[in-house]
Amino acid sequence: MFKANANYLKLPGSYLFSTVASKISQYCEENPEKAGRIVRLGIGDVTQPLAPSIVAALHGAVDEMASAETFRGYAPDLGYDFLRETIAKCDFAARGAAISPDEVFVSDGAKSDSANIQEIFSEDARVAVCDPVYPVYVDSNVMAGRTGVYDEATGLWSNVSYMPCTRENGFAPELPHPDEDISLIYLCFPNNPTGAVIDKPRLQAWVDYANEHGAVIVYDAAYEAYITDPALPHSIYECDGARTCAIEIRSFSKNAGFTGTRLGYTVVPHDLKDADGVSMRDLWARRHGTKFNGAPYIVQRAGEVVYSEQGARETGEQIAFYRENARIILEGLREAGFDVFGGVNAPYIWLKAPNGMTSWDFFDMLLNQVQVVGTPGSGFGPSGEGYFRLTAFGSREDALEAVSRIKAL
Repeated sequence: MFKANANYLKLPGSYLFSTVASKISQYCEENPEKAGRIVRLGIGDVTQPLAPSIVAALHGAVDEMASAETFRGYAPDLGYDFLRETIAKCDFAARGAAISPDEVFVSDGAKSDSANIQEIFSEDARVAVCDPVYPVYVDSNVMAGRTGVYDEATGLWSNVSYMPCTRENGFAPELPHPDEDISLIYLCFPNNPTGAVIDKPRLQAWVDYANEHGAVIVYDAAYEAYITDPALPHSIYECDGARTCAIEIRSFSKNAGFTGTRLGYTVVPHDLKDADGVSMRDLWARRHGTKFNGAPYIVQRAGEVVYSEQGARETGEQIAFYRENARIILEGLREAGFDVFGGVNAPYIWLKAPNGMTSWDFFDMLLNQVQVVGTPGSGFGPSGEGYFRLTAFGSREDALEAVSRIKAL
C-alpha cells in the first residue's frame, strides 16, 4: 500500500492565507448582509489594471501566435534572450551590478522560485530565517524534510535557526552566532511582512558573513520597486562579494501588476559554488530545465515592455499610487494612536495590536466589528504575535475606508 510523503504531514494547519480566506468565507455565510462591506487589505494582491503598454504588448504577442510565421511553441526553459538581456541591463548593469543574461532564469513568479530554490541544496543544510517571515520559505523546507520537529507550544522547528525581527532591532535581523553552522539564509527587503528596509552597510555585513562562513543568502527583492531612499540598495549584487554567496529572486507582480499573468526571475551567478566546487548556477539550470517548460512567450513579451520608457512611466505611476495608499494607512493609524511601522519604501504596514490583544483576536475584532481584513502577524512566526499586517495594494477608496473604520474603534 502506498504512503504519503511524511514531510508534508509535518506541516501545521493550512497555509496562512488559506486560513484567512476560510475565516472570511465563514463570516460571509453567517453575515450575508455585511459581506459586501468587507474591505480586504490582507493578501498582497494588486488592484490596478495592467498598464496600457503592457496590454498592447500582450495583444501584439497574441497576434503573433495566430500566424504560422511568428507562432511560438515551447519557450526556452531558462527564458527568452530578449527578456534576460533586458533584465541584466536594466535591473543590474544600470546599478553597477555585474550580472550576465545567462545568470538570469525567467519563471512564473517569485513564489515558485522561493519555494523551489531549496531543492539544489543538501538535505542536511541548516536554514536560517527571519522571524516573522513569509511562510513559503519555511514551509518549502518542511516539505523537503530539512526542518526537524515542530514544537506546537513555541511555533518553532528544531532544525531551523530563527532570527528575531523586533521593534528593538528595527525589524531587521542580527547576524547569526558564529558557532551556528548555517548553510542557507533567507532575507527579504523591503520586508514582507514588516515593511522594514536595510541599508547597504548592513546588507554588506550579511554578504561578508555569508562568504566567511560558507553560507548562501537567498535574497527576495520582490518589493524593491517601492524603494525611494537613495541610500537603500535595490539588489544584493550592489554589495562587494555577493556573486560568491547570494541568489536573488525578483517578481513582476508588485512592480507591474503581473499577479494574474505570472512572471518572475531568479539570478544565480556563475561564481556561486559549493564546498566541492559545484556550480549552483548549473544545478539550478538543470532543475529549471527538468521541471519547467518556460514562462509563456506572450507574458515574457509583456515583461520586456515593463523596461521601456513608456512602460516604466506607466508602472511607475501605479507604484506611486500604492505608495500613497501606504502613506494614507500609515499616517491614519498613527493619528488613531496605533504603533505603526513600515509603509515607507515598502507596500506593507505593520502595526501593534492594541491592549495586548493577540494577532488573531485583533483579526476577529476588525472583521466582526468594522469588516476590515488584514493578516495576523503570528501567521508569519512567533515574533509576529501581537502584530498585524495591512497591504497598500487595495483601491484608494479601500485604503481611506479602512483607516476611517479602524479609527472608529
